[in-house]
Amino acid sequence: MNYQIAPAEKSTVKITMTFENGEWKDANDKAYLQNRHKYTVNGFRKGKAPKHILELYYGKGLFYEDALNLLLEEHFDKILEDEKEKLEVVGRASFELGEGLDLEAGNIVLVATVPVKPDVAIAAYTGIKIPKVEYTVTDADVEQEITSVRERIAEDMDVTDRPAQLKDVVNIDFEGKVDGVAFEGGTAKGYDLTLGSGQFIPGFEEGVVGMNLGETRDIAVTFPEDYQQESLKGKPAVFTVVLHKITGKKLPAFDEEFAKKMGSDSVEAYTAKVRERLERNAQTRARNENENAILEEIARGATAEIPDAMVQQEEEAAMQRLEYNLMYQGIKLEDYLAYLQTTRDEYKKNFEEDARKNALHQLIIEKIIKLESIEATAEEVEAKVAEQAASVGKDVESYKKSMDSRQYSYLESDIKVTKLFEFLMANNEMVTEAKA
Repeated sequence: MNYQIAPAEKSTVKITMTFENGEWKDANDKAYLQNRHKYTVNGFRKGKAPKHILELYYGKGLFYEDALNLLLEEHFDKILEDEKEKLEVVGRASFELGEGLDLEAGNIVLVATVPVKPDVAIAAYTGIKIPKVEYTVTDADVEQEITSVRERIAEDMDVTDRPAQLKDVVNIDFEGKVDGVAFEGGTAKGYDLTLGSGQFIPGFEEGVVGMNLGETRDIAVTFPEDYQQESLKGKPAVFTVVLHKITGKKLPAFDEEFAKKMGSDSVEAYTAKVRERLERNAQTRARNENENAILEEIARGATAEIPDAMVQQEEEAAMQRLEYNLMYQGIKLEDYLAYLQTTRDEYKKNFEEDARKNALHQLIIEKIIKLESIEATAEEVEAKVAEQAASVGKDVESYKKSMDSRQYSYLESDIKVTKLFEFLMANNEMVTEAKA
């Protein structure tokens, strides 16, 4: 067998494999031995008929498809392994019969179309003016966070002496109508809703605020233009709501007892701990946004012919994240898609633009790391391992025993990317925009 590799469209290569007559004969014989048990011929026990008898009975090409697959199984992966320095495969190959193919004569030509990682052309990645965000943590932020913590551990209490207000959990019946006609999914009884959660379309929860126990109210809303159900997009609707129960929260006092329950010695110590956590989160948020801003600016002057396989991988990763988030809320993806009256493949198209952008960003990261010869030293990897071991309360040596090569590769990549953004932050004009 010999092969030739030629570039093709959309960051793919075509690998043309030509097999000798003897290789084709051997593959046919092997296909016969592997598959003869499937066929019956009068006068022979099942699986015992000679190859030429089966071909007379079922057709000369009975084992051709299996023989072609055997040739690919034996040779194709080895080709990719031999060429791995030149080809960085990013997706599954497709196969077709090549020109000059003659199965009867034993002239076997197979062509594989393989998506490969493209090169990216970058106009500039230094000396660019890029907006830089910085988030500040105020006393009000700290106070709000402490209140949120108190709300999370607050005791539920039945409310009977006031109307419903934001953050209450209300138990309601509702029926929605468009043009006076009830629509599918718009009716429920005994539904628990947290007011202000944003679970319903704009206007609904606000309309429930102020209702009293036992009250019935008509709430007029308009479905958003980008609503998932096509038949309801932009439509005005009226929901008839009956309020059965209001559950509020009894917040614990913010005192020494509360602080100690939260693991601090005093109110002051707990407040300081909350501020430190918020400031750490603000720094992480700012860093993520600044890194994304850098990539966005560089991408404006970058071009790459991104293969469909890379885009599809990003889309699938987005779908998996969606499925996980829904599962966390107790919702199955298939039920969610059924409610939206769509399929997995159709919904996946919503991620195409971001998927293409993410693929380009990843190519940019890898290209600049290569251009700038950014590496992760053994000492830096060891330090990362020690950091992770400490985070889970293990000594370094025992933690190393639980690690595999993929984890080490991830740590090396993480160090390189961190160094890359440090380089980009230092070599571009980052213009600060303070945010609260």
